[in-house]
Amino acid sequence: MDVQDLHWSYSLLSTVILLTDLFIRFGLSLRVIMRKRPYGVSLAWLIVILVVPFLGGFFYLLFGENRISERRIERAKASFNHYQHWLKTLKDRDSASWTTPSKKLSSLHHQAETLVGIPAMKGNELFLITKPEDIINSIVDAIAHSTSTCHLQFYIWEEGGSVDNIINALIKAAERGVTCRLLLDSIGSRDFLKSKTVATMKKSGIKIQESLPAGILKALFSRIDIRNHRKIVVIDGAIAYTGSQNMVDPDVFKKDAGVGNWIDLMVKINGPVVESLAGTFISDWFLETNIGQFRSESLLQDFDTVRSIGDIHPCPETGVSAVQLVPSGPGFSPEAIHSLLLTTIYASRNELIMTTPYFIPDEPLLAALKAAAWRGVDVKIIVPKNNDSKLVQYASRARYEELAEAGVKIYLFDGGLLHSKTITVDRDFSLFGSVNLDMRSFWLNFEATLFIYCPEFTEELRTIQEGYLSQSEELDTKEFTKRKWAEKFKENVVLLIAPLL
Repeated sequence: MDVQDLHWSYSLLSTVILLTDLFIRFGLSLRVIMRKRPYGVSLAWLIVILVVPFLGGFFYLLFGENRISERRIERAKASFNHYQHWLKTLKDRDSASWTTPSKKLSSLHHQAETLVGIPAMKGNELFLITKPEDIINSIVDAIAHSTSTCHLQFYIWEEGGSVDNIINALIKAAERGVTCRLLLDSIGSRDFLKSKTVATMKKSGIKIQESLPAGILKALFSRIDIRNHRKIVVIDGAIAYTGSQNMVDPDVFKKDAGVGNWIDLMVKINGPVVESLAGTFISDWFLETNIGQFRSESLLQDFDTVRSIGDIHPCPETGVSAVQLVPSGPGFSPEAIHSLLLTTIYASRNELIMTTPYFIPDEPLLAALKAAAWRGVDVKIIVPKNNDSKLVQYASRARYEELAEAGVKIYLFDGGLLHSKTITVDRDFSLFGSVNLDMRSFWLNFEATLFIYCPEFTEELRTIQEGYLSQSEELDTKEFTKRKWAEKFKENVVLLIAPLL
């Protein structure tokens, strides 16, 4: 090969690479535009695709669309009729009714029921648990007294510390004949699922199922960062726990992250809404396991079988709280929680307090928060002073000035990594669960949120929020605006891809 031939071959190769890159950028950009997703999400992906050669397109193909595997879609279709039949039984019973409901409560309830099909259930007794050792001990005690089923669903399960007490309690329960099922997220609980402890638990009779299995090969057929972020415990179909705490001991969990102990909240529930949590758990369980066994001609017969397996049954009224479970995720109603959060913010008239570890509002949420402050609502947002994710921290800080100028008060919690996800509105009603105020929780994660239409519980939750405020420092806007130009540049760069975080 002479010099001229060598030069010609290199020119051809360069041309092919250039044309391939242009084809990828143009083709994927056109696809992003035609999918008509929220403006911020579309813009962020266009930036990634157009700025980063080849890799930008590769990342979009992996994470850019809410692709769920064909197998899971088929399972979802198979379970849909059973799920709808169960929802109908909830609606046919006496759901929550208020003698003098405010318009904002009845409207919010109606919207939530329209979106997810689950009505509010009255007569619930709620117990807030703030200390991690008390959360673990309460669940251990419930497992120790179980007689039929123990169902636990978590994003992260990490052995060590007091979590070992949960494991031992489950093994003892299984040995005495209690059916124990654990549904754990494939990525969040990856190390635990591969551990010897899991093998020991399975030998004792505990059923452990990986939720949304992830891997290199699976990434070719489905989006691997769609995660099951729910935290649900249901014992005997009669007692339930939900909230923000993963199955970890904060004294040993992520101690090298430099953010202190994670601060969480869980609620113990007795009453009719336990059935909603039990039904949600068993629906998730069958999506990952053996929904295919239900193929009889009688839907009612199949449904009775599911009820029996899942220990799903009506629970008597034990308290005064009306509670509505809103499960959300990229399924039948992917916009549910985002839409309901906007309604919640716009419904506020006097006070709105929110706590979240990950605060990355999109444009509609940002507009709603500023509008609340402009109309005189006392809006307080409590976030960790130090976050375990630098990208999230930069994206959050990029919005602080804009919110503060509108009158929103930002508080930086310095007592650890505040991981509680709570909202109280006008001392009237509250939201409590696993949802963060970021795009991942709104559009990608499977979450569980309680809408609690009870002033008494809301006041109790608000008292806990006040405790968080006492350990927080209000953002000094004047000082904050003096931060270095380099910091502002980092924040604004990260903000461009914030909808993808």
